[in-house]
Amino acid sequence: MAEYENILVEVEDGVATVTVNRPKALNALNRKTMEELAAVFNRVREDASITGVILTGAGEKAFVAGADIGEIHELNGKMGLAFAEFGQGVLNLIENCGKPVIACVNGFALGGGCEISMACTFRYATVKAKFGQPEVNLGVIPGYGGTQRLARLVGEGRAMEMCLSGNHINADEAHRIGLVNTLFDDAEAMLAAARDTLKLIAKKGPEAIRLCIEALHQGLSLPLADGLALEADRFAQACATEDMKEGTKAFLEKRKPEFKGK
Repeated sequence: MAEYENILVEVEDGVATVTVNRPKALNALNRKTMEELAAVFNRVREDASITGVILTGAGEKAFVAGADIGEIHELNGKMGLAFAEFGQGVLNLIENCGKPVIACVNGFALGGGCEISMACTFRYATVKAKFGQPEVNLGVIPGYGGTQRLARLVGEGRAMEMCLSGNHINADEAHRIGLVNTLFDDAEAMLAAARDTLKLIAKKGPEAIRLCIEALHQGLSLPLADGLALEADRFAQACATEDMKEGTKAFLEKRKPEFKGK
């Protein structure tokens, strides 16, 4: 993979570890970093050898502490719309790259950091992690999907409280309300568990994983009847794959399947 200014990328055994690498700025998301994240996840989407992604931040203080406040200060209304739409596009790409992405949060995940974690398939965190949408403290609101994804993950009431108060919540509270899937004592254990999870998922049918992610993400915004129709359509697509024939045949023959992603 190409080298980047603000992003580190390592690929091992099909797992790409993508690290936002601006520790002196607490890994804040400036325009350059967002452009590089878009480039990385476009590659992830197209590269069949990559089966999953760990997204994390450099250093011990922050996952991502937010957007670059200096850039926000220069915005007007028209520029603000373009700023939000660009950021939402990058996070939509992360969410819909077709492969599982685990956010590994150690330290602050605030503003854009909380938002980027919520665009991931699920979230692991250490006990030192803190989450928040503090944008109202700056006279703005979340712009990278925070008002929408947070409410879908933890419910409208808790999302309202976080977005309107601007307060941080600790790792235990984030886990209790469902924002975080699993807590770990330290970053090393968290990253090891994320790799193990992604290696486990990689043993499943790649097309089934992609279609399952699609059904879950897209179905959340639909009425139940439409969501069920979406699920049936993706189930039918899975049934038309070579992997489905291989998976069911392997089960009947009591052996491990050899999926090809077709």
